[in-house]
Amino acid sequence: MNMSTREKFIEAIQQGYSFKGDSILFGTAIYNGEAIPNLHIKMPLASVNRHGLIAGATGTGKTKTVQLFAESLSEKSIPVLLMDIKGDLSGIAAEGTLNPKIEERHQKIGIPYQPKKFPVEFLTLSEEKGIRLRATVSEFGPILISKILELNDTQSGLLSVLFKYCDDNNLPLLDLKDFKKILQYASNEGKAEIEKDYGKISTTSLGTILRKVIELEQQGADKFFGERSFEVEDLLRVDENGNGVISVLRLIDLQNRPKLFSTFMLCLLAEIYQTFPELGDKPEPKLVVVIDEAHLIFNEANKPLLEQIETIIKLIRSKGVGIYFCTQNPQDVPASVLSQLGLKIQHALRAFTAQDRKMIKLTAENYPLTAFYKTDELLTSLGIGEAAITVLNEKGIPTPLAATLLCAPKSRMDILTEEELNAVIAKSKLIAKYNQEIDRESAYEILNAKIQRAQQTESEISKEVPKVRFPEQQRTTTSTRTEKSTAEKIASSPLAKQVGRTLVREITRGIFGVLGLGGRRK
Repeated sequence: MNMSTREKFIEAIQQGYSFKGDSILFGTAIYNGEAIPNLHIKMPLASVNRHGLIAGATGTGKTKTVQLFAESLSEKSIPVLLMDIKGDLSGIAAEGTLNPKIEERHQKIGIPYQPKKFPVEFLTLSEEKGIRLRATVSEFGPILISKILELNDTQSGLLSVLFKYCDDNNLPLLDLKDFKKILQYASNEGKAEIEKDYGKISTTSLGTILRKVIELEQQGADKFFGERSFEVEDLLRVDENGNGVISVLRLIDLQNRPKLFSTFMLCLLAEIYQTFPELGDKPEPKLVVVIDEAHLIFNEANKPLLEQIETIIKLIRSKGVGIYFCTQNPQDVPASVLSQLGLKIQHALRAFTAQDRKMIKLTAENYPLTAFYKTDELLTSLGIGEAAITVLNEKGIPTPLAATLLCAPKSRMDILTEEELNAVIAKSKLIAKYNQEIDRESAYEILNAKIQRAQQTESEISKEVPKVRFPEQQRTTTSTRTEKSTAEKIASSPLAKQVGRTLVREITRGIFGVLGLGGRRK
């Protein structure tokens, strides 16, 4: 007997989404506008570290999908790091509430709705409430610092020279105070010393960089740069019930400072890559990172930075880490990165202009060919809480494209009250570890002490110079005692004074070159 198209669709989805290992559930498949109960769309845990994309226009349900995704991973004991730029995700820490719409949705899916709250840590880069995340200037490095300051190639090269000088001379760059000090030192007292070993440096460029650092400081970055640096291992926690801890990075007040956010994210991913051991292909990931408003990372990224992102995306999955980008338009993500993403969850797109229609056709081409949907039409007809989904199966092969009625999040689909937020933060096991400022000896103190010693040494030598006597030039007669000797005239001349000062500086630099200047952060 010939199978109907509907039956063929059901068979294709059942075969495409049957996995041997454990998986997480997104919802049930939709065909011809009808949700088919128990035709479940799932994702194997073994492919979660293959990265992914969650995209769609405003108001189509992306945030709820991120919430559902994080909950599903947490229940499988997988920790998650979420970027919360709009402030919509705090409700994960509270139970959801059953209502008629949710009940109807879950009847169509074929599973009951079970409200649940999840273990949450709230993190912050600024004045938002939560665990303070900090990183040192040295940990960022010259490339990322150049990006956040929007430096040109000449200025970036100069910054790399200063970082090398600090590395070679044991000058820890921990906070913006250290950073400003080395810029000032390179412009004045240390200019000749640095140029001697590292080549010509531009005082004008140093002044420009310093102004940009001060501007960054006025935007609140001084609260982020410093110690204690956040340890990425603290993202890998599981609670007493076996649920992975969901770390929510609150970025509500950083919307007007995208450079700080994007640069921090790149620094964090680089730290994870450098710190986590190689795991190879494991049956499940050890951490999942969901980056909201992904365009903030890629906008205006220069070529070296894009290459760094691509490299991290390609290699970090072997560390057991999955990275997921959430954005309105899939074209926000460079093609070289998009090609690395296994999971694709596409909410509805809106076609208001010819450019929009062109973008939708391009987006449709990113999905597997299907005989059951006209993909470009599907992407504009999806309702709220529906999405077109394809994942990688356990062999790394894309599953059939499926329009999906998504499960409702088990946690609250609204924000916490101020009192609830304070209660969650008060229970944090990391607050005491990170919410205290540390200001140990670093470049600022070391360079200040160095300058002070040099000035003191020069002053002491200068005091000794007038006391020098030349016996062969002395006269014993009264008339000659009242006149300056030839040697005294030479010693008091401007040329001799300049030579003396130069000699003092060279001797002082020689002394400081031999002496150690303190330890670096290990």
